[in-house]
Amino acid sequence: MSAILSADDLNDFISPGVACIKPVETLPLSKPEESSNPYEVTNEDKLPAEKAPPAQISLTDCLACSGCVTSAEAVLVSLQSHSEVLNTLDSKPSLNLSHRWHPPTGDVPDYLPGGSPGGRQIGTKADEGVVFVASISPQVRASLAATYNVSNVEAGWMVDQLLGGPQGLASGGKYGNKFTWIVDTNAMRETSLVLGADEVMESLQLTDTSESLSEQEALSAQPKKPILSSVCPGWICYAEKTHPHVLPHLSRLKSPQALTGTLLKTVLSDRLRIQPEQIWHVAIMPCFDKKLEASREELTDVYWRSSSTRDPKPPVRDVDCVITARELLMLADTRGISFPALPRKPLPLSSSIPFPDPILSSFLFPDMSFNPPSKKKGSRSSRFQQPPAAGTSGGYLHHILVSQQALYPESVLQTTRGRNADIIEYTLERDNATLFKAARYYGFRNIQNLVRKLKPARKSRFLEPRREGGAKQASNVNSARLDYAYVEVMACPGGCTNGGGQIKVEDIDAETKSVLGQKEWLAKVDEAYFSMEEEKAEEAEAEEAEPKAEQQQQRDPPFSDQINGISPTHVRAVLAHWVGLVGIPLKLLVRTGYRVVVSEVGKGPAGQTDRVSELAGRIGGGW
Repeated sequence: MSAILSADDLNDFISPGVACIKPVETLPLSKPEESSNPYEVTNEDKLPAEKAPPAQISLTDCLACSGCVTSAEAVLVSLQSHSEVLNTLDSKPSLNLSHRWHPPTGDVPDYLPGGSPGGRQIGTKADEGVVFVASISPQVRASLAATYNVSNVEAGWMVDQLLGGPQGLASGGKYGNKFTWIVDTNAMRETSLVLGADEVMESLQLTDTSESLSEQEALSAQPKKPILSSVCPGWICYAEKTHPHVLPHLSRLKSPQALTGTLLKTVLSDRLRIQPEQIWHVAIMPCFDKKLEASREELTDVYWRSSSTRDPKPPVRDVDCVITARELLMLADTRGISFPALPRKPLPLSSSIPFPDPILSSFLFPDMSFNPPSKKKGSRSSRFQQPPAAGTSGGYLHHILVSQQALYPESVLQTTRGRNADIIEYTLERDNATLFKAARYYGFRNIQNLVRKLKPARKSRFLEPRREGGAKQASNVNSARLDYAYVEVMACPGGCTNGGGQIKVEDIDAETKSVLGQKEWLAKVDEAYFSMEEEKAEEAEAEEAEPKAEQQQQRDPPFSDQINGISPTHVRAVLAHWVGLVGIPLKLLVRTGYRVVVSEVGKGPAGQTDRVSELAGRIGGGW
């Protein structure tokens, strides 16, 4: 378990279930009080109150029943920490990637290990180096920006300097390794938004036939209405363990973290002609549950590699390790690096290795394309900034609403707040007719109410008809279940900026802590998440980014179909290019699956030790 992972930090994990019980034999026995007179008789009403020690449930007790936290989960989480990042960086040298520019375009780099055309052959056993890549979520950058009172883009530059700069991790360690590419997950979030809107459109046009499908067929078919978002791993873990009836409703799309991992592993292994295990990918996320997502068996190379290239080797994860914002700071402290002292400027393009595909490079790094170093100094700007109405969890519901509203230009969006700020209903209306209805449910208390509405009505065991009131109540439940077309579900109250791995108000200096409470601190992080680039960052962009107008127009052609600042045509073109590049069907690259997890509560302790060892040894693990 991570050194900073404590019970107080796990507010984004599910709470113990009702069936969570601690074995009686493990509880401390209370010692009877000794009496000086062995013949003394005490009335029942005069018995002293027994001071029983409080019952404590340790992680070992949780592993004994697998009711809430499975044995595989605890082991897999413990293997992902800042220490694991440092150990991996010191385990093997980086694969030496040298490039040379090819005339006449100067756009396509040729990668050769050893730095010369006569070097070693790529993909052989002689190439034991590793390509280190990283991805970071915008919520983490917002947490760092609020902590150090810098802009969002400056926080991103500081992370780049730590992971890939000369004053960062490369300044120490056995091999002086650094991360070659640092990807913003916002790029694949845009892909997820476009695919999510398409998935909802397909569900609206298809007839619901899930009732006639088997359980396994329902889990692999098109999700049934209402579609529930699947980017929150805490929510997925909860659904798989406790409410299998909602699994057919879950979106089949991978999260931005998983999509980024799949793209990096598929493209880099193909373009560099190396094995997927030679690419080590760390993701920096706001949530501890993202560690469990990275460990899912469905998110390994087994599910996207062709059967002809599969071998009996253990599966390789698309995301090898996940650390949180606080663990990122511990990563710097362990190497003796002062994170706030890192340069607040972008890495020079002259010291960076271009991504091995120009089209994907312009998509992942909008301002760090394959322009020659002499033409462009290099910088990184933020992508399209979503409005506060999109929320702090990626804006999946917001993009779907905007996409639907684009289909009905004269429609009006009505917003209704639920019993608290984490429940909001959205209705798209035109001429007093409801065209589309969706909702947002954040926090497990609200999620429990949602899954109750989706629970199938229990059939009566009696032959006589129910009372009129009972029949009316059942009808209301069914109508509520079918009312929404899409629901954005997140485990953390307030959204992803409030993830358990984010920097908390208790972690900052005493002066700021005395002024801000947790609610005010979260508002500051949200403000950093939504903030645009500050004037200083804009001036740096204007000075450093000087692409020629003709080259920029050829590289990024204009798209007139932008929705919410994102062009579906552009995104689909990038996806088609990805598919053509690696030769893998799009369905295998962007979709995932779910499974019903059967609790072992009350089934006895037989074979638990062997089972824990077996699950801990599997790299995929599952939930």
